[in-house]
Amino acid sequence: MVISGLDQERQVIRILLTTLAAVAALAQPKPELMWPGGAPNAIGGEDADQPALTAYLAPKDKAVPTAVVVCPGGGYRNLAMDHEGRQIAEWLNGYGISAFVLKYRLGPRYRYPNQLLDVRRAVRMVRARAAQYGIAPDRIGVWGFSAGGHLTSMAGTQFEAAKPDAADPLDRPSSRPDFLVLCYPVISMKDPVAHKGSRQNLLGDAPDAAAVEAQSSETRVTAQTPPAFLFHTTDDQAVPVENALLFYGALRRHGVATEMHIYEHGRHGVGLAQTDPILSTWPRHLADWLRAHGWLNR
Repeated sequence: MVISGLDQERQVIRILLTTLAAVAALAQPKPELMWPGGAPNAIGGEDADQPALTAYLAPKDKAVPTAVVVCPGGGYRNLAMDHEGRQIAEWLNGYGISAFVLKYRLGPRYRYPNQLLDVRRAVRMVRARAAQYGIAPDRIGVWGFSAGGHLTSMAGTQFEAAKPDAADPLDRPSSRPDFLVLCYPVISMKDPVAHKGSRQNLLGDAPDAAAVEAQSSETRVTAQTPPAFLFHTTDDQAVPVENALLFYGALRRHGVATEMHIYEHGRHGVGLAQTDPILSTWPRHLADWLRAHGWLNR
């Protein structure tokens, strides 16, 4: 069979594209298990049983000593690892911030408090390795979307103090974040504003009133809750904007520094909203807030 010049060219292009895809895949950061010997309360050894952290370290020529643990959303049942994970890490890297995308455990296989254990471990792991990553241990934030926003709110309201005598060195630092970023977050587990899917996956089909109250993060805010930035849209049809309003109000009552941006229109789950000429302005406000607090300083 005679292969034409055009066919040869196409074959070369296919080989090049395949090679480039393979190189790109190799270049992607690899997830690291947070508990290589098995996570607390693990019920198996499958991927779903192994919370992990993927490090996206900022380029050295622009790096600042700030890090962020990123919690993708997904109703505590799935994880939006691309537009609420990888894309967020790359945005942070653009400002010199190192990012750590968290793969936390999900319902209905795992209920509370396992997700909280995962985010605490993530913050501690990054803090314990601060020198290795070139970051400051007092400049570590948590950023979450939707249900990941609820997890972020738990990280900021149910943190643990340092444990200097812990057997595992990664358990010794405090799990308290230094700042929070919450985007269209689930906050309350209470009707009528609760996102029922997140509540069911986190707390079960029929949680008792005490559990609902305890995991409604607006009830857990104190003066020690970290500073927070919130973004939401008024006509979010999945997670009512009242969730953000409740958390903002609680922060204000306790004297916690906070900034909130609510847009009139915008669907749930927009991430950075890069294709929306209006919503795409919200990350600039976040960058300004980070700059105002000194987290973009070298």
